[in-house]
Amino acid sequence: MIAMFRDKLRNQKVIVICSVILSVLFLITIFAPWLAPNDPILVNIAHKLQPPSLEYPLGTDHLGRCTLSRILYGARISLGYAMLIFISALSIGLIIGIISGYKGGWIDQLLMRIGDGLMAIPSLLFVLGFVGIWGAGLKQVVLGLILVQWVYYARVIRGMVLSLKEQNYITAARISGSSTWTIMKKHIIPNVLPSLAVMGTLEMGWAIMNLSSMSFLGLGVQPPTPEWGAMIHEGKSYIRTNPSLMIYPGLMIMLVVVTFNLLGEALSERFGVKRR
Repeated sequence: MIAMFRDKLRNQKVIVICSVILSVLFLITIFAPWLAPNDPILVNIAHKLQPPSLEYPLGTDHLGRCTLSRILYGARISLGYAMLIFISALSIGLIIGIISGYKGGWIDQLLMRIGDGLMAIPSLLFVLGFVGIWGAGLKQVVLGLILVQWVYYARVIRGMVLSLKEQNYITAARISGSSTWTIMKKHIIPNVLPSLAVMGTLEMGWAIMNLSSMSFLGLGVQPPTPEWGAMIHEGKSYIRTNPSLMIYPGLMIMLVVVTFNLLGEALSERFGVKRR
């Protein structure tokens, strides 16, 4: 009993701390234009590779651009587009998963075989191929990651719906004449949303890592737009002389990914949701 209470208290602390950190990071994305001390894309070769100072709190990069300003603006790309990937993939997966699980039959077979085909290709390889066909760019990377991720949500949601539709209250609602949409809206969707919230926190780290990886390879965000993965790519040539150009954005990626993972683990333990 004491151990269970201690575990719940510990999970509560982790949830609060992680929520505060993520709230601060998302506030940074909103107020980046007011928080950034300099223009993040303004080139000033005379000030290149400067050490930290009052004017440039984290120094400058190889083009004299303010590192702190680029990190703050980079959060808008990394976090903003990772959220876009999550919401879009979740929406597609929610619709397809509910339809597939509730309707069954040939619709279920068709949708799941399409998903199996996409899942047969490693996600990173799929995105690389997609970008190779349609060209490098942030839009192509985001679309490729959405096409990869919706399958996972759809399969998980389908499994939940298959279990839920056998419950007595669903059968009673069906017998009483409730429409399919009413049953989904009142009984199925509210029961899958808590699990989706937990999955979302676990998968946000995945989205940020993949988005940054594509930018690091030069396939995502294109210069001079600041983004954490692109900043690491730009700083790799100066890893011996100015390692901070890679360390600062790398630390930000690590902070966000670790925070999301810790939050997801704490929420999954609290609500009894199993990770894949």
